Parts: sequence; C-alpha cells; structure tokens
Amino acid sequence: MDLPSAAADTIASIPADARGVRHPAAGPGARIVSLVPSITELLVDLGLAPLLVGRTGFCIHPREVVRHIPKVGGTKGFDLDKLRALAPTHVIANMDENRAEEIDALAAFVPHVVVTHPNTPADNRALYRLIGALFGRHREAAALIAELDAAEAGLAGLGLPREPVLYLIWRDPWLTVARNTYIAATLAAAGWDTVPARLGGDTGADRYPAVDLERAVAEAARILLPSEPYHFGLGEQAELQARFPTVPVTLVDGEMVSWYGSRAPRGLDYLGRLRRELGQ
Repeated sequence: MDLPSAAADTIASIPADARGVRHPAAGPGARIVSLVPSITELLVDLGLAPLLVGRTGFCIHPREVVRHIPKVGGTKGFDLDKLRALAPTHVIANMDENRAEEIDALAAFVPHVVVTHPNTPADNRALYRLIGALFGRHREAAALIAELDAAEAGLAGLGLPREPVLYLIWRDPWLTVARNTYIAATLAAAGWDTVPARLGGDTGADRYPAVDLERAVAEAARILLPSEPYHFGLGEQAELQARFPTVPVTLVDGEMVSWYGSRAPRGLDYLGRLRRELGQ
C-alpha cells in the first residue's frame, strides 16, 4: 500500500537505520526501550528521558536519571515478557551488543525496532542525525555534531607520533580488539594503532580475538588495560608490568574508549589528554 505523499516525504527525510530501514518520525506518545547503554545515555542527553520506559541493567549513565527507569535484563538475553509489558513503540538495539535473533523477535510486538551499528567515531554523526530526526531533537543533535567536530580537530592537532598498542579487554583467555571495531577506530583517531594488525571478520570471535600474549606484546609499544568489559586495575597493571618490564602498561577508562553516542566527543578529548600526559 502506497503511503500518502506527505508521510512518504517525512520518512524519506529521516536517515535509515543500520539495517536500511527508514522509520517515520515518532509521535508525542512514543515509548522507548533502549537495549544499548551508550544510546540510553545519548537519549537522555538529547532530552528524551521522559520517553524512556525501559533499559538494560548495563544502562547506568546518567545514574540519577536511569535509576528510575525499569530494567529488562541484559543486552543479551533480555526478558521479552518484561519488555512486552512496557508496550514500547520503539526499541533501540545494536548489531554488536544485542543478538540478531533477539532483535528479530522484537518485531512481533514492537512497531519500530531501530538498529544501530557505529563502527568509528565519525559514525556518531549519522547516529545523532537518526535519533534526532526520529524524536524531534534536530537542534540537540546538531550541537553534538559540533562537539564531535571540535574533538576530532583537537586530536588532529596533537602532533604526536603514532604508536602500536595492545588493548586487552579480557583475561583467561586474553582477548583484544580487531581493527574493524569501534574501540580500535577510536584509539586510531588518537594515534594508537591496535595490534595484532588484523582486519577481523564479522563474528564476535573475529572482532574480539584471543591472542598469544607474548607474541602480541612483541608488536606493541604500550599495553592498554581498560576498566571494561573486564575491570583491569592496579593489580593487573603491576602483574603485566613485571612480566613485560620494557613495555609501559597504562590503565584507561574503558567507557571513554568504547562508548559511542554523546560520550564520543568526551572520549576523544580524554584520549587526547591522556596522550599528552604520557608525552608520546
């Protein structure tokens, strides 16, 4: 059935989501469930907290706002019955953080399942435009784009040499990130090139591969230990520094490196400050 021309024009003016679906602008009765921690934060920063009716247990920022929003479980294995009971008009998901089959199951009772997949800091511009257009926050989205522009310009002016780094996300086994991940692209924007220098495939195992620690460190000028998803701390830093005394081991804020959305400009600023503090 053909849409009326005005409705068709409205949909055409809104960017497609990561699956190529164009959703119409949300009406005043929109009810949003976010299955993505960084996008929950983005929705709040865009002024959309009153529309949020559900989130995952990992959606923890901004704490004082989200603590009042019901949880539907985790990013994987969320509770479909709890989610259905919230009667959302929109569920926002992500191709990395949520399972494809669980996203597909939502279509049975959710009018609009909006799928996202930022892979680089620059991809946040499209994300801002999509969410801003869907929920009438064009001005706020434009302000975030300006913040991202400024953050990227700041990194471009660092003038520091590029440095190969091993970014570990787990231990037992040791896992790292492939270069086609958002984390690697964010680090690369700050002049840190992840090793091993593999492209990575489309599966989780390819994008977040296990590594032989000795071989991987041999390629790196620095080891980076983030605070998430594995919470590396001073103990692990001391352990690895003793094991590899010639390679500096640095603790980093994992949220600043891995969270896209409204945190992305702050994350790039954080990495710029960190590189300047380290002096290389």
